[in-house]
Amino acid sequence: MRCPFCGKLEDKVVDSRASRDGATIRRRRECLVCSARFTTYEVVESVPVTVTKRDGRKEVYDRAKLQRGIELACAKRPVTQEQIERLVDEIELELFHGQTREVKSSRLGDMVLQRLEQLDKVARLRFASVFKDFETPGAFIDELKLFG
Repeated sequence: MRCPFCGKLEDKVVDSRASRDGATIRRRRECLVCSARFTTYEVVESVPVTVTKRDGRKEVYDRAKLQRGIELACAKRPVTQEQIERLVDEIELELFHGQTREVKSSRLGDMVLQRLEQLDKVARLRFASVFKDFETPGAFIDELKLFG
């Protein structure tokens, strides 16, 4: 690792710690030439997940886009930002630990619906109304009947 102070490549690791979520490792290093200390972070390089849309278009998975959709569905509901972030984290864990690097948007939507069902049924219905793109009021009523 190149020292940010003198530019030399000789250093030693003084301390290593995993971050709170375990996704990164924080390392304190000391330059063997100038004795300056600096911090580096090590993360696993991830291969991007591609989302295949209904019309066949493909786009790179975007956490912010997924989170915005869930936040809209949960607006004015008793759901905290922390719960939403945890929900997105769970979905990403499933996405990034899967065998494939491509997911259909319908699968991604189903993952959200499944988790919103447990979190807030009204938010689930709101998300479904956009995700499932109901063509008729009858289709929306059929979805309402799933709530029993």
